Amino acid sequence: MSREIIAILRGLTPDEAIPMTDALLEAGIARIEVPLNSPNPFESIEKMVNHAGDRAVVGAGTVLDPASVRRLRDIGAGMVVSPDCNPDVISETKAAGMLSYPGVFSATEAFAALRAGADGLKFFPAFKLGIDGFTALKAVLPTSAPTFAVGGVAAENFAEWLAAGITGFGIGSSLYKPGQSAQEVSASALRHVAAYDAVVR
Repeated sequence: MSREIIAILRGLTPDEAIPMTDALLEAGIARIEVPLNSPNPFESIEKMVNHAGDRAVVGAGTVLDPASVRRLRDIGAGMVVSPDCNPDVISETKAAGMLSYPGVFSATEAFAALRAGADGLKFFPAFKLGIDGFTALKAVLPTSAPTFAVGGVAAENFAEWLAAGITGFGIGSSLYKPGQSAQEVSASALRHVAAYDAVVR
């Protein structure tokens, strides 16, 4: 099954790139984001793409400008995730043939992102928006628009977000923290996958 879970590996180093990729894939997570405020993120992403680009969608988070999008295109990344809604970043991403997931919090930002060509909406920070806020926004959004909760979500609250109609999740610190071993990340990934699968069958 295709699980709508994006692993956010903030702080990942290039030496960890391949072991963490393998751990996530073995657990059943095939979308991996390395935020650009991590150490040497482009090197990590390139290693991951070369190692598993045929089995995973690998990309960057915290992408703030079109120049970064072009650099990601050149190393074969497949996904661009941002904390904000920047139409220039979205259009550059789509021109490069990559998936675009901009960060939004309001109806204005959500519709601006969709008009610019976004593939999905990253509701961030989700814990501040809350399920009530998301439910209100979802009522006016196109039903075809994929939605992701990011920030303050974890296996423990997957069920309530999915019941509210969220499509998927971006999981950061509850899945990976710098310094953790691949075995620790694998165990956490399996826990998140089990929680997702228990609701989405």
